[in-house]
Amino acid sequence: MSVSKAVTTSVFCVALMGMVLAPGARADGWNQKTVMTFSGPVEIPGVHLKGWGILPAGTYVFKLLDSQSDRHIVQIFNKDETQVIATILAIPNYRLKATGKTVVTFRERPAGEPEALRAWFFPGENFGQEFVYPKARAVELAKETNAPVLFTAVELPLEVAEPIKTADEPVVVELKKAPVMAIQPTGEEVELAQVVASPAPEPVAEIAAPAAVLPATASTLPLIALLGLLALGGAFVLRFAQKRLQ
Repeated sequence: MSVSKAVTTSVFCVALMGMVLAPGARADGWNQKTVMTFSGPVEIPGVHLKGWGILPAGTYVFKLLDSQSDRHIVQIFNKDETQVIATILAIPNYRLKATGKTVVTFRERPAGEPEALRAWFFPGENFGQEFVYPKARAVELAKETNAPVLFTAVELPLEVAEPIKTADEPVVVELKKAPVMAIQPTGEEVELAQVVASPAPEPVAEIAAPAAVLPATASTLPLIALLGLLALGGAFVLRFAQKRLQ
């Protein structure tokens, strides 16, 4: 299956799972708060509370913990936002056309297996959140889905006993420093730029430098004075020559 086909299938999985977006999900634009309801179980990466590596069918709230970095940290809350279920490292991924709806993509899995969370795009945004998996799990998913999967090889705790609440907690700091690459279905490790889309650079117009010109405010007085001296000198020489001839 090609990468493009995998993405198409993933989006189709959203419809099959019956994901529902709650009205007014864009109330808090800075943290991109989004309410989602899944009709089936969903596998998530990152650091989660014990027993929450697979989200059961239900309603959850997604938010950015810290959006002031190229390393985004996404948190998943329970429905009433009283508990942080998971804290996930994500890399900005670009889409050519923003939509007015939230888009969540999944990685296609064998029948009976929970879909694996892949990316989340907030309404109106060109940049979305591509989720990063632990290396061992990324290798398995890449083979199962025949598509590249982002991973970090840094050993981080997969489960925690207490929810992660702030961006300066040690686990979050480690997540933001962790090197991220991608694993191909063949097992080859590649750089992010080969699998994560980024916008084309803006064209830069080349402007030729203007030829040097004399400023309009430059004074001509020195030139006039020089011509005057030359004229006086010529008159003096001519008068001296006339006296010699008399």
